[in-house]
Amino acid sequence: MKVLICGAGLAGLALAHCLDAKGWQVVVLEKAPGPRTQGYMIDFFGPGYDAVEAMGLLPRVRELGYRVEEASYVDRRGRRRAALDFGRFAKALGGRLVSIMRPDLERVLREALPGRVDLRFGTSVVMARSESDGVRVELSDGSAIDADLLVGADGIHSTVRRLVTGDDRETVRHLGFHTAAFVFDDAGFHAQLGNRFYLTDTIGRQMGFYGLRDGRVAAFAVHRARTTTLPADARAVIREEYASLGWLVPRALAACPPAEEVYYDLVAQVELAQWSRGRITLVGDACYAVSLLAGQGASLGIGGAYVLAEQLDRAGSIDAALEAYERQWRPVVVEKQRVARSVAGWFVPESEWKLFLRRTTMRLSRLPGVRRRVAGMLAGKPIRLAPTSQ
Repeated sequence: MKVLICGAGLAGLALAHCLDAKGWQVVVLEKAPGPRTQGYMIDFFGPGYDAVEAMGLLPRVRELGYRVEEASYVDRRGRRRAALDFGRFAKALGGRLVSIMRPDLERVLREALPGRVDLRFGTSVVMARSESDGVRVELSDGSAIDADLLVGADGIHSTVRRLVTGDDRETVRHLGFHTAAFVFDDAGFHAQLGNRFYLTDTIGRQMGFYGLRDGRVAAFAVHRARTTTLPADARAVIREEYASLGWLVPRALAACPPAEEVYYDLVAQVELAQWSRGRITLVGDACYAVSLLAGQGASLGIGGAYVLAEQLDRAGSIDAALEAYERQWRPVVVEKQRVARSVAGWFVPESEWKLFLRRTTMRLSRLPGVRRRVAGMLAGKPIRLAPTSQ
């Protein structure tokens, strides 16, 4: 069997790894000219954690991960107003959590691919025609590929999704936020961070900072915004939106790199009535983006790829496998998307009152019973895969 995967992000790389292990011939296309370096720190837990463990990659993920002691919320004068103990949060998740930069997690998956996997950068899908026994795909380099299955793992702005839906304007639900991330050099800033993740305790917008092991500082930002259009100059927008936050924020904004080195996107969810059409299917953000507010997009992308590979290996036909994949994974995604929408006000409070409620909840989270409820509120229902060895 031959599979063509469009997208060399987390879901696409995980699927490539799993299907190669099951004997499939795998081709991966990525429109970017090379591996992406932009991204932010993620708290990686849940089904994706189970999947990388089954794939034998958890030791490497842990090696590249970070030990975060606490998420500290500070006001514009740098005073600590609230905090979340990461050790206790991890304990509530059974210790199965690692904080890692998203590009580093991609690196783990990419480096683990066997040489026989055909990974092509600077190439994308132009047209695909699903046939009774496969799919014919035309590529941006002028070539064509015949495969048994085409999988779109090309993110929230998926090209392959448009091939499945015909018109995907109604599939993306914008949640009213924009987000950004960048990395900069500042030794003094780095020294102040230590092993803590610092966030501004602010209304309508928030920035977060953490130190990287190479001495640089990673910045994360999210703000409320009605527009669904990406800016022409991300750096200019970031400097304007966050200039009022105080503390060390102006120092970070001054060090913000050029727009081409900044990750910037809308905070949105993808909701599709059907994930597959013929021999074309979708995985990860391309068909079920939950948004960064859920904190589990990476985990669900990798976990969904693992589930898809398992179904393709077990089912009697590709059609049956695609139906089983969606039947198993859709309820998980729907629940996580609901959680993300319900906790949006927690991450970026829109009033002083909601800011006060967050502070109070975080102080009470030191109590065991409350801590479990807070973890459940932020993470939703616990989901565990039943992985098979590869």
